[in-house]
Amino acid sequence: MDLKNTTIGEIVKSNYKASDVFKKYGIDFCCGGGKSLAYICEKNNLDEAVLIEEIKQTLATKKEEGLPYDQWPIDLLASYIPKIHHKYVAESIPVLLGYLDKIAQVHGKTNPELFEIRDLFEGSAGELTMHMKKEELMVFPYVKTLVQVQESGASQWEKPVFGSIENPINQMEDEHTGEGERFRKIVELSNNYTPPASACNTYIVAFKKLKEFEADLHLHIHLENNILFPKAIALEKELLSR
Repeated sequence: MDLKNTTIGEIVKSNYKASDVFKKYGIDFCCGGGKSLAYICEKNNLDEAVLIEEIKQTLATKKEEGLPYDQWPIDLLASYIPKIHHKYVAESIPVLLGYLDKIAQVHGKTNPELFEIRDLFEGSAGELTMHMKKEELMVFPYVKTLVQVQESGASQWEKPVFGSIENPINQMEDEHTGEGERFRKIVELSNNYTPPASACNTYIVAFKKLKEFEADLHLHIHLENNILFPKAIALEKELLSR
């Protein structure tokens, strides 16, 4: 693999453990997955040779045991993401909002950044809720339709009101980028989810769960931006060319 000219998303897709290297250097592998490693290094003033060596060492290790997402048919991914990741987001939002509101009220006087963290997450909660609904109502059903058309060999099918699947996907990716930026601010304000030494148990749990939420969101967006969406666009183009 020519790492220098390979996109971040492709590298992570080949071995998800590579995401640990990108996290170490603060590189967004999910929303920024379409950028080449060379571009990312230049943009972030990183030593390309050092980063490539670390990635090579990671890729040389045994591939992380886990689900072979890239080998799944895209209709399976379109069912898996809502059942696992969307469900996790929906269930985690009220819990996290409760924790963040509590610690902001109790500790906000000495740690005023907690109010901004709470407000940022509240904004994310609202945006993600609407975002997931759009995916579940528009994008994912049409992905399943495309697979059905491919399997049936049909040359005609009912086209969606949004036209090409690239249209809603472009919007979904823009919204992913917005959430990535929002969480970068949360990471900065929370000192990478590090509570102060005097933090109470609720404070500690809130930051731990917030960190878990971001990690799940990264995988969630990676599955869509770097695997599901490109394959869905390619399949639609293939079917339209028949």
